[in-house]
Formats: sequence, structure tokens, C-alpha cells
Amino acid sequence: MLKKLKVIFMGTPEFAVPTLDILYRYGYDIVGVITSVDKMGGRGRKTLLESAVKRYAVSKNLTILQPKNLKAPSFIESVRELKADIQVVVAFRMLPEVIWSMPPLGTINLHGSLLPKYRGAAPINWAIINGEKETGLSTFKLKHEIDTGNIIFQNKIPILNEDTAGSIHDKLMYMGPELMLRTIQSIEAGQVSFIEQDESTVTKAPKIFSDTCEIDFNQSSEKVINFIRGLSPYPGAWFTLGEKVIKVYKAKTDFVQNGLQKIGSIKSNLKNELGIYTSDGIVLLKEVQLTGKRRMSINDFLNGNKDLIKSLLEN
Repeated sequence: MLKKLKVIFMGTPEFAVPTLDILYRYGYDIVGVITSVDKMGGRGRKTLLESAVKRYAVSKNLTILQPKNLKAPSFIESVRELKADIQVVVAFRMLPEVIWSMPPLGTINLHGSLLPKYRGAAPINWAIINGEKETGLSTFKLKHEIDTGNIIFQNKIPILNEDTAGSIHDKLMYMGPELMLRTIQSIEAGQVSFIEQDESTVTKAPKIFSDTCEIDFNQSSEKVINFIRGLSPYPGAWFTLGEKVIKVYKAKTDFVQNGLQKIGSIKSNLKNELGIYTSDGIVLLKEVQLTGKRRMSINDFLNGNKDLIKSLLEN
């Protein structure tokens, strides 16, 4: 029986756990798991929060490294001592060359897009925001520039009209393990082919920040809906209604002719409808959240904010 490869796994969020799990279940020798440092969080920041990957690694009694500095000599030496054949990266930080070039079979990354489209930190979000009709996963071998390495395998899925960043995240999370397993098995068998990325078709997926999540109702209804879907459930698209900041998690379009209505003005029956006029129609809000409150249906929001809506309708 062939000896299974020695693998170092690097990842932090829940998205990475199923891929670590399949490698573990298929008998690969997980000699180390590298994940983020624990952080204080929760109410009053009094709870120690461990990454999803760490929690899994603890449950399997795997060796865990949590470096603050990936270039620290002590960390580099700790990785070298593990003598891995290959490293697998799923949703982790950018690695220094001394780390990703260390194992003889290299470092393989699982990325949430069809590279070279959507290189960067937020590929799922940007694919939906930009109205793409499909996305997928890529495995590739790391090299100097981020997300530029030669592609090994890809899997595609459609982006349905009802999909959000959350639903696509979950679909890819459970598709990723089989793709990575196939990748590692191909490398192990010496039957892998590497495909160079076509630089002429590159698109970017930069990190998303809260202040760039404000909804621009000057756009078409379709673009507004895509923006909301691409940021739902996290970090959440938002706008200001009166003096209240409202996050929007679900909405739909109503192609009302918008001739005389001011863009950004509202339409409401005060019971179960709240719409915002866009450049070409109206967006009907379905699920929202006020700062410091729970997510709620538009019915519940209107029940608690009738005076605000009445005052805005009168202006």
C-alpha cells in the first residue's frame, strides 16, 4: 500500500473545514494545521473565539500552529520540522515565499472563483454583484503574485436568480472537498497537468469594507438587487432611511415606470410594502435589519416604524 502524503493544512473559517475533513477521512497524514490566532469576541469581548478550523483540528487531536507573524523564524522552523510533502490552503492569509515554496510538491490553494476571474479576497461577493450567471472553484499551485498560479482543476455552478453570497458560499464549501481530493490524488499519482492563467481575462475581487456597502439607488433595479444579493448575509448592503441605517438582506424588483418619482424616495402602504425608487423602477424590500436590532420581515419593520414612514411619505 502506498504511503499517504504528509500534508500541512492552512485555513481559518467554516468554509475550509469540509476540505480538511475529507483529507483526514481519506487517510492523508495531516502533520500540521495552521490557522488564525484566537481572538476575544462576543458580548463585551469577553469570550475567547477559536477558528472553525482549529475546533475541528482539536477534535481530531491534530498538531495546531497559530502564528501571529508568518515570517517569524520560529514559525518557519516549526513548519520545516513537520516535513510535509505538500501544503493545502483554503481561505487563509497571504503566505511568504519561504513558506509556500517549502514542501517538495508545493502548496495548493482552493479559490472561490473560476480563475483568472475574480482574483482577490471576495470572489463570491463580486461575482454576484457583477451579475455573473456562473461561478465555481479552482485549485492552483501557489506562486509569487496572489491567485496567479497555474490552474489544476475547476468546477462550475450556475448562479441562480435567488442565490446570495451566503447560498453560493455554502454550495462551494461542500463542492470544494471533492475538487481538492481529486487534485491531491492527481498530484500523488504524478498525473497532474498545470494550465497557465489567461492574463487577458483577469478580473479583480478586492476586499469589501462596510463603507463601500452603501446602496446606490441611482443605479438600475437589477444592479441594486445584485448588490444586495452579493452582500447578503455578510457584510450586508445598507442605506439610510430618515436618520436610521438599514441593512437589506432580501429584496425584489418591481418594474414600475419611474418618470416623476425622485430616485431614493419611498413607496409604501404602511402594512406590507416598502419600496425604494431606482433609476428605472422600484426595489421592494423584503428582509431588513436596523442597527442593534434583529433581522426582520418588512411587515415587522413597518409595524414598528409607521411614524417614520408616514413622515417620509408626506415629504
